[in-house]
Parts: sequence; C-alpha cells; structure tokens
Amino acid sequence: MANSTTVYGGSGCGTACILSMVDTGSVESRRYYLARRTLMEMLRDRGYVVANMETELCHSLADFGEVFGDKPETERLRVIACRASDPSRKIVAIFCETFEIIRKRYIVGIVSQIVNKGTLDRVILILQSKINFHAQKVLDEYPVKVETFPISDLLVNTTKHLQATKHEILTPEEKEKLMKKHSIEDKQLPRMLESDAIAKYYGLEKAQVVKVTYSSDLTGLIVTFGCVM
Repeated sequence: MANSTTVYGGSGCGTACILSMVDTGSVESRRYYLARRTLMEMLRDRGYVVANMETELCHSLADFGEVFGDKPETERLRVIACRASDPSRKIVAIFCETFEIIRKRYIVGIVSQIVNKGTLDRVILILQSKINFHAQKVLDEYPVKVETFPISDLLVNTTKHLQATKHEILTPEEKEKLMKKHSIEDKQLPRMLESDAIAKYYGLEKAQVVKVTYSSDLTGLIVTFGCVM
C-alpha cells in the first residue's frame, strides 16, 4: 500500500535472550538484572553513552550474578551516563533500597551524595517502595529534574513490545517546521501525557512532539505525531 502521513497520535532477540534468563539466581537478582538492562537501553535510546554499555547488554543473568552477586548492593548498580552529543552533560541513575515506605530522611541522604549538579541533565531514581509526600517534595524542589521509576516498570522494555513501531523526538526546529507545514498549534495535536509509558521512557517534557512511525499488513506504513501535555 502507499505510505501515508497524518497528524494524530497516540517502540527480537530469539533463543540467545531466552537462554540468558536461565539461571538459579535469587528473585532479587533477577529483578535487578532486568531493571538495569532496561535502564541501559533507555539511556541509549535517549542519546546517552555508558562505559561498556554494549558489553553489559550482552550479559546473561548468570554473568550479572558473577559481577554483582546473588544479593546485589544497590550502590554498585548505580549508572552514570554521558550525553553522546556533549560528554560534559551527564545523567545519573540510582537504585534505592527497599523500605516499607520511602521517607524524607532517606531521599535527603541520597541526593546529598550527588556531586557536580551543574553538569547533570537529570537524575533517575529506581524505587522499590512507595514514596511519601515529604520525600517527593524534596525531589520536586531539587535543582536538577528527578525522574522516578518503580522497579516493576523497568522489568520489561515497553518499547520492544510495540511491534514495528519507531519513536523519534522532534527538535524544536523540527517541531516548528511541522507546525508551519500543517498550520496547527500544540493543542491541535493529539495529547500524550507525561505519565505515558513512552513519554517516561524517553524522559519527555511538556510541549515536546513525538513522531511515531509504524506499519501493519492492513494499513502499510503510517506516520503520526503526538504532543506531550
């Protein structure tokens, strides 16, 4: 069928990947392995580079266990990545400890350990417990944007389950060109909430526009756009 482009909205590894999951490690180790793997993929898809990233992504669960042990220490799971286009800009991802509830004192301790805030694009916290109001307020007032992900949200890479779908974040210039071409404003594009799984995966903020390309036997190739609200 012929390709089509519209302005409306809403991302296989085979036997090797399956075998990589075969291990007798603890449930805790498996959760950390899956979450850290998705985290690495997410950082890569956002345009960041982590030392030895591709090697780590090839690690099996057994490999992960050899490096981090059956009961990984969260401090060792921390990831610091540099923006590919500007290595001076960084992002830090921290795995939090497990509590009945995450309180202000713990969060204050975590953020106080972060140095060189002036070079940080943002901070990612992977949570294993619910965070209370006072702890969240500390994050909301932190000088660097802090994203939080329940560890359960990172056990599976959402983008890999959207068959034949590609997401591209438009630059401000590309967005302006799109708007002029179709004579539209942000509010006329389909909405994508900041809480949407895809928006969270790519770390999108309000007013950013996403180009979504997908194909199916029924419709052929389709290109759509959505604006984060």
